[in-house]
Amino acid sequence: MKAVVFDIGNVLVRWEPQRAFAPALGSLEATDAFLARIDFMARNLRADAGERFADIAAELDDPDDRALLGTYVERFGTTLTESIEGSWALMERLRARGFEIHAITNWSAETWPYGMAAHSRLGQAFGVTVISGHERILKPDPRIFALLCERTGLAATDCLFIDDSPKNVAGARAFGMQAEHFTSPPALEAALTARGLL
Repeated sequence: MKAVVFDIGNVLVRWEPQRAFAPALGSLEATDAFLARIDFMARNLRADAGERFADIAAELDDPDDRALLGTYVERFGTTLTESIEGSWALMERLRARGFEIHAITNWSAETWPYGMAAHSRLGQAFGVTVISGHERILKPDPRIFALLCERTGLAATDCLFIDDSPKNVAGARAFGMQAEHFTSPPALEAALTARGLL
């Protein structure tokens, strides 16, 4: 094992998209109803694959919904509520043990600069960062794992991949990486220790 490859959202930084819309809608119930009504998670995944939020919002029939979704990019920083410090601490322990640290994230190209502005460590923590919105390839497509290997010079078998999505973990394993499903920093610490990496 030469490298540990992290997902970012809900592994290193908590992401709560409700917070972008709650100030305008006034309650958690209204916000959840809005997200469900517009199928936000599916639309967000399209942005993670390279589409622009303005174009995605323009598809909505309701003018109020269209306008509200149109504010998402500028309010994106409010959705990253906290660093998951236990995960960052584990990353630094791995780095101190000599492992390369990289990242593969499903993240919109439009919102990535806002993410780095909200959490400056994101711009400095990784040797290579593969961002789906820049590449127009989503995890768990094997091509995104191949890009990481190409850019780092690593083989799939050199890498341990960590992600909060079971589907992405399965995709990394199918590509040939070892992988851990992230649920919490203590659980990840136990898994890394069991592997002899800490």
